[in-house]
Amino acid sequence: MTNSIADIQQAGCIFAIGTNTSANHPVIGSRVRRAVMDGAKLIVANPSEIPMVKYAHLFLQHRPGTDLALLMGMARVIVDEKLEDHAFIRERCENFEAFKDSLAAYDLDFVERTTGVPAEKIHEAACMYAKQKPSAILYAMGITQHTHGTDNVMAVGDLAMLTGNVGKPGSGVNPLRGQNNVQGACDMGGLPNVYTGYQVVTDAAIREKFEAAWGVKLPGDVGRTLPDMFDAIDRGEIKAVYLVGENPVLSEPNLEHAQKCLQKLELLVCQDIFLTETAQTAHVVLPAAAAMERDGTFTNTERRVQWLNTVVNPPGEAKPDWWIVCQVAQRMGAKGFDFASAADILREINRLTPSYGGITPERLQTQGLQWPCPDPQHPGTMILHQERFTRGKGQFIPIAYQGPAEEPDADYPLILTTARNLYHYHTGTMTRKVIGLSQLRDREWLEIHPADAEKLGITDGDRVCVTSRRGALTVQARTSYQSLPGVVAMDFHFAESPVNRLTNPSHDPISKIPEYKVCAVRVEKVDEAQPIRSCA
Repeated sequence: MTNSIADIQQAGCIFAIGTNTSANHPVIGSRVRRAVMDGAKLIVANPSEIPMVKYAHLFLQHRPGTDLALLMGMARVIVDEKLEDHAFIRERCENFEAFKDSLAAYDLDFVERTTGVPAEKIHEAACMYAKQKPSAILYAMGITQHTHGTDNVMAVGDLAMLTGNVGKPGSGVNPLRGQNNVQGACDMGGLPNVYTGYQVVTDAAIREKFEAAWGVKLPGDVGRTLPDMFDAIDRGEIKAVYLVGENPVLSEPNLEHAQKCLQKLELLVCQDIFLTETAQTAHVVLPAAAAMERDGTFTNTERRVQWLNTVVNPPGEAKPDWWIVCQVAQRMGAKGFDFASAADILREINRLTPSYGGITPERLQTQGLQWPCPDPQHPGTMILHQERFTRGKGQFIPIAYQGPAEEPDADYPLILTTARNLYHYHTGTMTRKVIGLSQLRDREWLEIHPADAEKLGITDGDRVCVTSRRGALTVQARTSYQSLPGVVAMDFHFAESPVNRLTNPSHDPISKIPEYKVCAVRVEKVDEAQPIRSCA
């Protein structure tokens, strides 16, 4: 997030696109509701009528995969109505004229036809966002899990710069991250092209700094992304995988292909807190300690680093992740893995990572700190880009519209989009172990609009076969007006109905994130006696 969670309550307008905030980020959702009660305007853009719509002043229910047209259409309205922030654009941005010219492709007739949102609503939303300053944008995987997800995020940045809603309290571009430490994992180099603090591996000076600290020679090549890894496994180029805290047997798109790839491995090591569906197929399982069973830091969605102390001892042979990795490295002959504690590791991070330089173990015992925090005297940064952007001037990016990789047709006439619910997370590794949560939600449904259900002769509770170009599964149907006609939705928390058997592995060329949010399917009522896992 460019801003802080508390900042949300200072917003005059909140534009939430591609985020089911109250279900996936309930604490932030409560902040949004409180801001609305305090007078903020709320715009919700989502293909589904999510619970947050009850608090919205304006709901834009667009077709899945058309976020880019909606965002650029709003930008077109802002320019046409002369609502852009001329001073901010002049002083802090570049390439505006090229961006402005590109908006000619996004007249409201085109945007309405593409998104299904009435032109007058798009016009109203654009004016509301531009006028009710400061305005904050919240987004999540609803706009990133597309073959053009990077374009969607750049369009969000364009919209914020266009109105001067960057670097100020109550404004900003605020991605809501998923797992509790996914921000920290990225910060610590859990990406194929960077070391800690997003220091790029292709920069020779940066490599030399890490080589001197670690006493090794480091490659200058960018590593593989997850889709690239599976392709390389399939080709026989990768023969062993060390998997930490991930469950690709349920989370990868086109599951049949992913599972076949994992079966080709000569060695699969899974390090996790539970015996996941993937760990059950592993050659070696390393039991890890859970969050409350170890010391260490977590970095949340607002870039806040917080220290967590051990509350209970880990069960059995479970050990902290850092300890396991160090032990494996030492047994492989690596040097420099002789840390005595998580605090020692953080001290090395302080030395090698400028944005974490002042986030020391000692300071974190009494307070959380937001990076960048370059030295022990720095208070941390609540709002990014207050004076300047990291690159100097913010660059407007003209973006040509492209739709989803897969559209409905005669054989697969419906769009399937994956969703989340309040009671479970991701592949259910943790939440499905909680009896109370399972009592609240113990199975998956296919949500289908009543009009589509009537055409197909389907009623609530019927078992249906859902088929895509990649596979099929059976699940119970539930009629709902939350989604548009022609759109069906499923969560992917349940191994009994693995929706990612159906999803499209096509991915964004830059981020390499698959298009989980749009794939073409057909739905058919099936006999009750048909096997639950496959109906192909």
